[in-house]
Amino acid sequence: MKKIAVIGVEEGIGREILNLLSEENVPFKNVVALEPRSALGNMVSYGEDDELDILSLDTFDFKDVEIAVFAASSEVVRKFAPKAVAAGARVIDCSDAFVGDADIPMVVSGINDDRLPGMKKGIVSVPSAEVAQMLIPLQNIAREFGIKRIVVSTYSAVSGYGREAMDELFNQTRKIFMNEMLADDQKVFHKQIAFNVIPQVGEFIGEETACEWAFNAETKQVLGGDVKVHANCAMIPAFIGSAQFINVECGKEIDVDEARAQIKKVKDVVVFDKQVDGGYVTLHDVQGENGIYVSRLRQDAGVDNGFSLWCAADNLRAAGARNVVNIIHYLQNNKLN
Repeated sequence: MKKIAVIGVEEGIGREILNLLSEENVPFKNVVALEPRSALGNMVSYGEDDELDILSLDTFDFKDVEIAVFAASSEVVRKFAPKAVAAGARVIDCSDAFVGDADIPMVVSGINDDRLPGMKKGIVSVPSAEVAQMLIPLQNIAREFGIKRIVVSTYSAVSGYGREAMDELFNQTRKIFMNEMLADDQKVFHKQIAFNVIPQVGEFIGEETACEWAFNAETKQVLGGDVKVHANCAMIPAFIGSAQFINVECGKEIDVDEARAQIKKVKDVVVFDKQVDGGYVTLHDVQGENGIYVSRLRQDAGVDNGFSLWCAADNLRAAGARNVVNIIHYLQNNKLN
C-alpha cells in the first residue's frame, strides 16, 4: 500500500495531522514523517503507542508515496512539491506558495471539493486555518443566499507561529510574574506578547498584514465570485485557538433565525448560543476539540440582509488539520484524472 507523507511534523498543523491520522486508525507503517534536514535519530509520536522516524526531506524518494502533505514553508514547498508530483504523489500544500495560481485549486472540504478533479499540476492548496475557520460555518449561506461582503476581526493564539512563539509567550509571562527584566525577549513578535494584544499577524504587505491579505485573496479563491472581504487581525496572549467576530452581508434577504438554521446543518460546526451570561464558547473551551463553535448570532442592523457571529476553534486541529485530513480521504476514495 502506498503511503502518506507529512512534511513538517515537529510542531503546528503537521503534528496535528499525525494525531488525526492516528485517531482514525491509519497504520503507522503507512505514514512517513519528514523534516528538512532532519537530524539522524529524531522521532515523533504517532498515537499513544507508536513513534515514527523523522526522515530527511533532502534525500527522501517519494516513489512509494500516494499523498504528500506539506505543512512547511512556501520555500520548502516550491522546492520539493514538484519532486513529489514527478514521483507520482498528489500534493496537499498548507503554505501560501500557490495562492492565486489558477491551475492549483484551493479547497476547503465540504465547500468546493468538486475542484479536486481539476488538479492539473497534481497539487491542491488549502487556505490558512483562520480563513477555513471563517468559511466552513458560512458554506450553506454562501450557496443559498450568496455572500456580498464579510468583515472579520480575528484574535489568534501564538501557536500559529510555532513552538518558538509559544516559548516566547511562556517566558515573558513567567518573567513578569517573577518581576524579571524582559530584555532580549522579543524574537518572534515585534512587541511584547505577554499581557498584550498586537495588531499585526504576519508581515506587512502595503497597508495590510499577510494574514489580512490572505483573508481577502483566499476567500475569493475558495468561494469565487465578487465577495468582498475586510479583515482586521490581532495576536493575543493565548497558546491555542483562534476566535473571530464575523459580519456577513448576503445577496438575498436573510434573518438571524435562518442563518442559525443554515449554520447548524454544517458538519463539524456546533452552534452554542444561549444569549445569557456565559452562554457562548471561548478559546479555553475549544482546545483539542474537532468542531468549530459558533455563538453570539445577531442581526446586523448596519446593513440589509446581514448578521454577525462569534466563532472559536482550535486553530491547529479543527480549522487546519481537519481540512487536510478530509482532503486526504477524498483523494484516497476518488480516482482523479
